[in-house]
Amino acid sequence: MTVLVVTGTGTEIGKTVVTAALAAAALAAGRSVAVLKPAQTGLLPGERGDADEVARLAGPVTAAELARFPDPLAPATAARRAGAPPVGPEDVAEAAAKLATEHDLVLVEGAGGLLVRFDDRGNTLAEAARLLDAPLLVVVPAALGALNATALTAEAARARGLELTGTLIGGWPEQPGLAERCNTEDLAEAAGAPLLGAVPWGAGSLSPEAFRAAAPKWLAPELGGRWDAARFRESWAAG
Repeated sequence: MTVLVVTGTGTEIGKTVVTAALAAAALAAGRSVAVLKPAQTGLLPGERGDADEVARLAGPVTAAELARFPDPLAPATAARRAGAPPVGPEDVAEAAAKLATEHDLVLVEGAGGLLVRFDDRGNTLAEAARLLDAPLLVVVPAALGALNATALTAEAARARGLELTGTLIGGWPEQPGLAERCNTEDLAEAAGAPLLGAVPWGAGSLSPEAFRAAAPKWLAPELGGRWDAARFRESWAAG
């Protein structure tokens, strides 16, 4: 089975749009795709969640969500405030494994960063990834501060025996500054894993048709695209 866990160095850094790009590229290659959002926070029943947004942008994927809590907080806290049972790593692993029997690719999109608590036992997305024996793709920001957050996330992942496929910039600015341009070189060293793409800032506002056509240009071949790290760095060479 093929399961990829999409996590990040924090919240609001583009994990959902990156997940949509991964799904779009896989669909374009003729693969069937499922997207699993273990815990959706900050939304009420009936509102569009992250998995729904992936389906809107990428196309015909199976969108699954295990639980939804109204407060925009970490899943464990949001579940406690809602008086609802939390999502445990076993729940995530079971759901993803079932989806993997029916799809070529399962994308599991976490909430916030890798070590955000899912339940009051202290379990996180990392425990679910370990149960699944699934690799991580870490979505990172491009700006100043990205290197420290990336290094910490990578260190936490490896301390738990997890495989880090690489990192991907979740929002590349239209006019990058010196820090962003230098980070195209330094992120790989900070993560100890390759930089595997860069999604332009605001890509989620594209029409679905434009998004699907462009998605492979944002992803490295390892992720089903044609993004070239060396060419990208050259085009934004730091002066």
